[in-house]
Order: sequence, then structure tokens, then C-alpha cells
Amino acid sequence: MTDTPEPPGRGDAPIYLDNNATTPVDPRVVQAMLPFLTDCFGNPSSAHAYAREPRTALARAREQIAALVGADPREVVLTGSGSEANNLALRGAVLASAAGRRRVITQVTEHPAVLETCRALHRLHGVDVTCLPVDGEGLVDPADLAATLDERTAVVSVMAANNETGTLQPVAELARLAHDHGALFHCDAAQAAGKVPVDVRALGADLLTVVGHKMYAPKGVAALRVRAGVRLEPLVHGGGQEGGLRAGTENVALAVALGAAAELAAAELAEGGARRVEALRDRLHRSLTEALPGRVRLNGSVVHRLPGTLNVSVEGTTGHDLLAAVPQLAASTGSACHSGTHTPSPVLRAIGLDDPRALAAVRLSPGRWTTPADVDRAAGILAGAARSLATAGRAGAGSAAP
Repeated sequence: MTDTPEPPGRGDAPIYLDNNATTPVDPRVVQAMLPFLTDCFGNPSSAHAYAREPRTALARAREQIAALVGADPREVVLTGSGSEANNLALRGAVLASAAGRRRVITQVTEHPAVLETCRALHRLHGVDVTCLPVDGEGLVDPADLAATLDERTAVVSVMAANNETGTLQPVAELARLAHDHGALFHCDAAQAAGKVPVDVRALGADLLTVVGHKMYAPKGVAALRVRAGVRLEPLVHGGGQEGGLRAGTENVALAVALGAAAELAAAELAEGGARRVEALRDRLHRSLTEALPGRVRLNGSVVHRLPGTLNVSVEGTTGHDLLAAVPQLAASTGSACHSGTHTPSPVLRAIGLDDPRALAAVRLSPGRWTTPADVDRAAGILAGAARSLATAGRAGAGSAAP
């Protein structure tokens, strides 16, 4: 991998610790896609010379994406988002399945792109949906899946890593159980791909979602790995692009961007990038716990989690108030898809947190350009704000009328 360039938007910008929500676009990715926004504008389906470079670029992008997840390039279906890829996987698998298979199994802490698709399948097509519980670390118990599977199950969908807590699921074991009952297995790897090793064959995932803006590509592009031989009903009908699964002229520039991002991520993983980010995460956690003794509690799994996800609750605060007090820092109180709300996160409730602890949670996710100085400064800023909020809260309680 070439030397990592300077990150976009540094200067006086807030410290960015929200890479689970979205990542900045890597300048190398921008350079790779620019020609396909200017000179290389041809339709890859055309027969003339202007189509040649776009068509070659699409093929190269599929190779790069496939290499990141251990797939065959012919299995890569380009989509406009992870939500679209998840919809294609679930809706496509159920509607193309045998008549007797009208059941989907997922789990309670899945992303809304999966949960809402399952609800729509139930509402519109009468599909049975089962949501498995998770334990206090956010993990699915394979025994629960084994007890739930039957011959009516069309597809099981369990994410590789949770977007709020970073919890890594036992995907390979879950997929094996699904296959034992003739069901397909879908894995939303939006948060995992490019951050930890992901291999579709080792995992046993027939369908796997990869998302560009979670790994330093622009928003608006994703991919679904569809194992050879798996039949899906298309979401979009038309000209037959993407193997007939997604009609519409391909966005070559974004496909190139996703391919370049996938290649950079694979190289970074090989060079120990995950260990570097994990060290930053642990440094941040350690600094916070030392600065706020007895007040910082980790949410999710201690061991089975992404290297770049730290979800903690700080006693005496709410996540919303804490982050509102630190404009020098960009982070999240939970899933970006729920930002703006002040109700406890369903994910944190599902792992057994009471409402005060769930409302006190903040998610801090370092990434490619986070430095040790960033996490040290962030810890100091957060600790100072937490102390101020706790003091104000005690003062307010003391002055309240009896």
C-alpha cells in the first residue's frame, strides 16, 4: 500500500471519532475515481471505444472487492447502499425460494436495514420472522439458532459486527447450522469488511454485504456477494445489468472508488492496521477510566469486538449531554441511524442495560487517521466535560425543593 496521505479536513476541525457512522473518503480513492467523472464517461454496455475503459474498470473493481472478502469477481453485485444490498439479499432469497420456505431468522441487534426488511416481508408477503435474543455481550447463542431452525427457513441473517457495540458474532458456526437445514446464510459485513479479516468461504456466508462509506469510499456504493448458484429475485428490473439482479447503467466512478477502497483496506489489514486501531481504542478506554475512576462502564463484548469500537457509559451523564458539551469532538451516542433521538438504544436495551446506563452511552470509533494525540486529547476533553456535568447535576439536585 502506498504511504497513507494526509487526512481530509484536519486543521482546526473537531477530532473525528465516528468512523462507524461514516469514514472520510481516502484521497487515493478520490484519485482513482476522478477519471470516470471526466474523460472516461462512456456507458460500459456500449460497443464502441468509449465503453472500453469503463468496462475494464468495472471488471477491475469487482476483482478488488472480491479479493477483500475471498469471493469470485463474478459473484460481486454492485448496489447503491448497504441497505439496498441487504434488501436484495433477504427479499431476493425469500421470494426466489421454494414455496414451503417462507421463514427468515435474524437477531434483535441487527441493523434496521435488515430488521425493517424482515418486517416488510412479513407485512407484504406473509413471511414468518424470528428474532433471536442476544446475551449481555450482544452475542447470539448458536444453540438458540439450532433450536429455531426448521425446513421452512429460507434464510438466516446475522451481522458480522454490530455498528454500536462492535460485537463480533460467531458467523461461521451460525452459517453451518443454517446450511444443515438447507437455508441460506446472509451476513451484513458493513462494519467488519476492511476492519477485520472477512472471508466468505471461511464464514460460510452465501450472501455478504460490503459498504463503501464504512471503509473510506464515498457514500452511495456497496456490494453484495452472491454465491454462485444462489437464486435471488431482483429488486430492480430492466436492462439486465449486474447479472440481472440490479438493472440500471452502472455508476462506474463509484464502483472504481469501492474497488480502490477495498484494495487499500486489504493492504492495510496485511500491514497490521487493525492492531494499530485496536491500540488506539484501548488507549482511549484506559485514559477515560483513569480520569473518571469507577464511572466508565464498557458496553458489549470485551473480547469479541471490532478493533475500532469503544462503547462506554459514563455515570452521572447522558450521552447526548456529554457530546453536546464537547463540540471539539465528533462521536455518537449510538447508531447513526438513530441520531437525534434521546430514547435508549434498542441495541443496548437488548443486551440488558437499564435505561440510565443506556442513555449514558457514547460510541467512540477511531479510524485510519486517528493519532495517539487525538485519543489523549479526546479523553481529556470528555473527562473534563463529564466531571462538569456531574458537578452541575449534584448542584441542581441539592438546590431542588424538598
